[in-house]
This record gives sequence, C-alpha cells and structure tokens, in this order.
Amino acid sequence: MASQEQLSAIKRAKVLMVGAGGIGCELLKTLALSGFQDIHIIDMDTIEVSNLNRQFLFRQSHVGQSKAKVARDAVLRFRPNISITPYHANVKESRFNVDFFKEFDVVLNGLDNLDARRHVNRLCLAADIPLVESGTTGFLGQVTVHLKGKTECYECQPKPAPKTYPVCTITSTPSKFVHCIVWAKDLLFAKLFGDKNQENDLNVRSSDTANSSEHSEDVFECRKDEDIERYGRRIYDHVFGHNIEVALSNEETWKNRNKPRPIYSKDVLPEKQTKENGNKEKGCAADDVSAMVSLSLKNPQDIWNLVENSRVFLEALRLFFLKREKDIGNLTFDKDDQLAVEFVTAAANIRASSFGIPLHSLFEAKGIAGNIVHAVATTNAIIAGLIVIEAIKVLQKDNNNYRMTYCLEHPSRKLLLMPVEPYEPNRSCYVCSETPVSLEVNTQRSKLRDFVEKIIKAKLGMNFPLIMQGASILYEVGEDLEEDMVAIYAANLEKALSELPSPVTCGSVLTVEDLQQEFSCSINIKHREEFDEEKEPDGMLLSGWVEAPVDKDNNKPIGNDESTSNALPSGETLEGEKDDEIQETSEVVEAFTGKKRKLSEVSEVTAPDPSGPSSINQNKPKKLDIDDEADELIISDDWESLTKKKKL
Repeated sequence: MASQEQLSAIKRAKVLMVGAGGIGCELLKTLALSGFQDIHIIDMDTIEVSNLNRQFLFRQSHVGQSKAKVARDAVLRFRPNISITPYHANVKESRFNVDFFKEFDVVLNGLDNLDARRHVNRLCLAADIPLVESGTTGFLGQVTVHLKGKTECYECQPKPAPKTYPVCTITSTPSKFVHCIVWAKDLLFAKLFGDKNQENDLNVRSSDTANSSEHSEDVFECRKDEDIERYGRRIYDHVFGHNIEVALSNEETWKNRNKPRPIYSKDVLPEKQTKENGNKEKGCAADDVSAMVSLSLKNPQDIWNLVENSRVFLEALRLFFLKREKDIGNLTFDKDDQLAVEFVTAAANIRASSFGIPLHSLFEAKGIAGNIVHAVATTNAIIAGLIVIEAIKVLQKDNNNYRMTYCLEHPSRKLLLMPVEPYEPNRSCYVCSETPVSLEVNTQRSKLRDFVEKIIKAKLGMNFPLIMQGASILYEVGEDLEEDMVAIYAANLEKALSELPSPVTCGSVLTVEDLQQEFSCSINIKHREEFDEEKEPDGMLLSGWVEAPVDKDNNKPIGNDESTSNALPSGETLEGEKDDEIQETSEVVEAFTGKKRKLSEVSEVTAPDPSGPSSINQNKPKKLDIDDEADELIISDDWESLTKKKKL
C-alpha cells in the first residue's frame, strides 16, 4: 500500500512515456492503476496483427490505427478521470525538444531501437530530467535509472557493434547457417531484386576466371522474351553450380576444409517435373503471393529437403517477376515480407546443402535473417511494474534506494529479480562527461560525407549535426538555411577533409553539435595512411567513445545489447563447458556490491579516482538494450550467440 507521501507525489507528477508497444501497454495500465493523473505518450507506430497476442490494449478492429491513441482510449475506459495525452509521432521530431522535456517530472522509456534511446537520453541530460530505461527479450529484462550527474547515463557503458562477417567467408567458405543466410539476404536477394546500380560481391568468383566471360557478362539480368522458368534455372545453376565449381578450382582453399559440391537444377528437379508442378500451381498462386501456398507447404517449422527448397526457390523467384514486377529494383529484405523470407530460406538451405551445413526451417531462418527473439507478455508486465516502482522513488527523490533490476530466466539461490545499486557516471563518457574523442582517418582520401555518415550519425548518434573547426562552419543542416549555404555545404560533402575551405589535417580539432539534442562533442583528428579493409571497413577508427569490448573467447562484442543470460547468473553454460565454472548468484551480488562505489559515496569524493572509470564499472552486469516491439525482439546480428547457452 502506498504511503500518503507517495500518493501525493504520484498525483502531482507529470509523466512522459516514450513507446506504446509491448512494455508500453503494460506500463500505461500500471501507471493509471497506480494513481498517476497526467500522462503523455509518444509512439510513431500503428497496430499490427502480430501485436495482438500480448499488447492487450489493442483489438483486431484497431489494426492500422495509432498505438498511442488507441492505448489512451482503452485506459480511459477504466480510468476516465485521468489525463492522457497521445502523440502519434516520432520522438526525434523537432517539436519534442529540450523545452518540451523540461515540462515533465520523469521520462519512462519503452523503446525498441538504439537510435531513439540515445536521442531521449541526450534530451533528458540537456533538460536535467530523470530517465527510467527498460528492455526485454524473452524471459529476460531490465530496468535502469539515469539521473544527470548522479548515475551513469544510458550511453556511459558500451553498446556492441553489429556482428559482421568477412566477405571471403560469406562468398567462398561458409561454415555456419548464418553465413548462408547473410549470403542469400545481402547478396543474392539484393542482386536479383534490389538496386541494380549497387555494387555486389556475388559475381566475384565467376569473374575471376578467364573462361567465365559468358557467366560474368550479366547473368542476373532477365533477357528479353526469356521464360521465367528458364531464367530461374539459369540463376540456380550459376550460383549453386557454376560459382561452386569456380571456387573448387582454387585447391589451396580446400586443403583443410570439406569441399562443397556443385548443385545443378537438372540433377534436383527434372524439367518435366517442374513444368508439371508449375502448371498445377499457377492457379492457386494468383491470389496468394506465397511460394509455400503455391506448393502446398503448410508448416513453417518443417525442414524442407533439397528438392523442396529448390522448388520454393524457383517458385518464389517466379512469383516476384509475375506478381511483384513493379517492386523489382527497389526491394530490400524485410522479415515481414513472406515471399522474401521464403526465397531467402530456400536459397540459404540450398547453399547450406552444398557446403554440408545442416538445413533449417523457414521459422528458424526467419529468426536468423530478422534477428528475432520472441517476446513474453509476463516479462513485459514485470518490467512495467519495476519501471513504476523506480519512477515513484525518483519522484520522491529517494536517491539511496534507486535500483537497476535485472529479470532472470532461471532462479538461482531463489532469485528471479536481481536488484543492483546504480553506478556513478563514467568520466570518460563523451555524452555526459563531454570527454573529447579521437578519430584516425586518411584526411587526404576520406570525404566529409564519409565522416558525417559513418562517424557523426552512425557512431555518435547525431541527427542534425553542425560541424565546426574553430569559428569556421564546415557543414550544417536545418530548415532555415539559405539556398546558397545549402549548396556550399553540399559541395563540402564531396571534398576530402584536407580540401575543405578550412582544411582538416592531423592535429585538427572539430566541434560537432546537435542543436536539437543540445549536445556537443570535440573530435581530435589524427592522420593515418592505411586501414585494414576487413577489420576497419569504414576506413576510419574512432576511439575515446564507449565502444563495445570484445569477448576474446567468442570473438564477439559484449555489452548492453547482449542478452542478460550473458551478463547475469542464470545457471547456464556454454555447450561443452563445465558447470563448476559458474559463479553462484550470491557470489556475483557480492562482487557487484563490493567492488563498486555507491551513489551515496560519490558526493564524498574530492579528487579523481586514479584507477579511472574502467575500474569502477568492470564488475557490473551488462545491460539489455532490446526491442519490445511486435512479436519479436531484435537484439543481435549473431543468432548463434542467442541460441547457445552461455557461461557467466
């Protein structure tokens, strides 16, 4: 039962919720039932059928409508006397600026992407408003509290970089099914149905040999008056047959590897059989643009054999050209596009069959291609309740009792919820501590456009950057710019850094600001001639920002985007490892509380800690940073790391 003091704080509070999805629906209900009187909700999404299994404020009749508005109407039916203001909009719109955030007592996040989370974090810092952050993935979840100057901000700790794979592994020597998925999704699908002007490595193997001119000419282009059936077989034979034979010609590659086998359509599907199937299936394909429907394959959890995958491959390609020809040339892979998922699944399985890799069902392949982990409604409800508990503490300024709480999948020593005291700000954080970062770059070759897209937007998360060197403005975006300035800045984008009006060379210091976020950052430039194309594909190296550390044993980044099972004691181990290597929960809690400084101690510190921020945070659990949207959660590009059990 809430005390009178708590009820008073709740009733006079003005709360901003960002996100009205899986967590958001539970959160709005809990806020309303807890006595909150003034709630504002921002969400840009509309309701989809897949939301209905757990976003309980929505019904079938609401599909296509605004989540924020429907959620408001649903809650007002059982709490009609409270004020709920919905915004069907993107939180990054200019109207949601620092002044807007200053109107609220606390901000509660139920977001589904890293970019929006970083944006809200910076606005809360600029407005000096407390932020309660959250995330779930399956049975795992977390709630964290962020207060300017008192606790770490959302960006104080590392976020893992997306998992990437060497081009040579994808195009030549796949060893895992995920390699086949990446090949099918990012190379073959893009080559056949995506931007024709975009460079693609799919033809690397066929163009390396002198006797392959007929194949490298433009095998992926459908010739005039060419039958779709014949075109599909030609593509099939090229990518699964000819390209594999070309790869086999390099004997050195296969000395210590199992050799793949070329697969040709005539060996799997005789032409007579395919024509009979095609004639029989054309009727049912007219209304349903799905290869599975055409071929009467009903269960997406069945693992198709090579013949079935080959039939799905050819049928999906045929349907793209017959039913969706206007989309060809502009398509990108979408996990919600049934025909695209069918094509990618079949292509990946055929390639896997060639390389001796176990085949997967469409359900599994969709999960890998879309980085999907399915949501659990109960977890969302638990996390929403924890958000409200922390929000009430924030409103009461109960600094000593703030907790970061982690929801575990398996109880260990009778703990399913692990509360941990918040950590002090990371003094090397470029966001809340304004520490300069350094950039190694070839100033003579790299263009300003590369710097803006790969560093300022992709890594530093700025949306409307203003780039200055001293008093000279090198680049700016904004609706109020005059046309001549827009032209000047557009021209600057195509210039190398050293060729700018105020040349950027070794030793230059750039100041980058985002006026909407009221955030600025200094970047020290260091010239570097060469970069490793495999390890440093951007041709630039940013240091001093909170970059994800690497788990050397697994050769993968670890950090806030990881599942809690990789950060908290869940009683799980990596496959093949011993159980006696696991730390028990009590030992981990002791490590957390014994090797960090409590918030109550921070105010007593009069001099910087010589050990630096890394020693402060090295024993803390790594936080989730995951989506609660739709019926799935995007959390990592490394699917195998999600499906394997892990050691603490």
